[in-house]
Amino acid sequence: MTTKKKRSAQTDNDSWVVIAPDSALNTDRSEDSDPSFIKLKNPATGSSSLYLFSRGDVSVYEVKAFSEDFRSWFIGQTVQRDGRLLYVTSIDPLFLLLPYISSVATEGKFQPVKQIVMDEDYPECTRLLQCKQGLDSLHHVADEKEGGGQKFHRYNHEKTLEWLKKKVQQTVSALKKSNISVGGGVKSSTFVRVKQEDATEEDYLRYAHGLISEYITEDLSKDLLKYLQLPEISSPKETEPPSKPPKKMTAAQKSLAKVDKTGMKSLATFFSPKVKQEKN
Repeated sequence: MTTKKKRSAQTDNDSWVVIAPDSALNTDRSEDSDPSFIKLKNPATGSSSLYLFSRGDVSVYEVKAFSEDFRSWFIGQTVQRDGRLLYVTSIDPLFLLLPYISSVATEGKFQPVKQIVMDEDYPECTRLLQCKQGLDSLHHVADEKEGGGQKFHRYNHEKTLEWLKKKVQQTVSALKKSNISVGGGVKSSTFVRVKQEDATEEDYLRYAHGLISEYITEDLSKDLLKYLQLPEISSPKETEPPSKPPKKMTAAQKSLAKVDKTGMKSLATFFSPKVKQEKN
């Protein structure tokens, strides 16, 4: 893992502090293009997110920012006003390709991937097609056929769910191996995480499903939940704040409550502004 400063060509002050694996920022390879930061469509939200393409677009990394108010960096003899700490982690490029593949599902026909992965708002999405890992994985979410020396693809929802299920299972294995506690949000209204020895297989599946859901749409997340045979959990009543019990009435209040108030004016009427009457 390497900590590096990224400086743009615009100004000396326009720089970031980045924590990234060496593979992401390695400039010793023979590929043509240098590592670069690119804005692409977030596969879960559809909004803009920042990603890092390694040299030669071999791999793709997601970029997340940790920031606190009133933070800055001292870099050499200068002060970097952008105090965010960017950290870079690897992401399967198929997650970024999936929204484009599934967007043409209603057409129900095989198409060249170059005609599918196109976006006026994010034109550099075509760089995903340079990433061999993503292209070699398309068969996990789409049917393929060849013709005239070219491959054609058509979105397959069942294949996609099976691929995501394997991702969940791989995540569960990683969670267990890393001895990470899971299940707190599911098991307790106080949101205290469950100790690993108390966690069930369902706890792990739900936790892993939540992590994978950060890279897919809400609808697909719900379909995956059903595919994993995990029922949706509604908000438990115990998580709601307890309602306050009604205060006991005093003897005077009980007597006042029994009085017939017919024809009585409210106290507020004595303090409301008077309406002026127009003169004839």
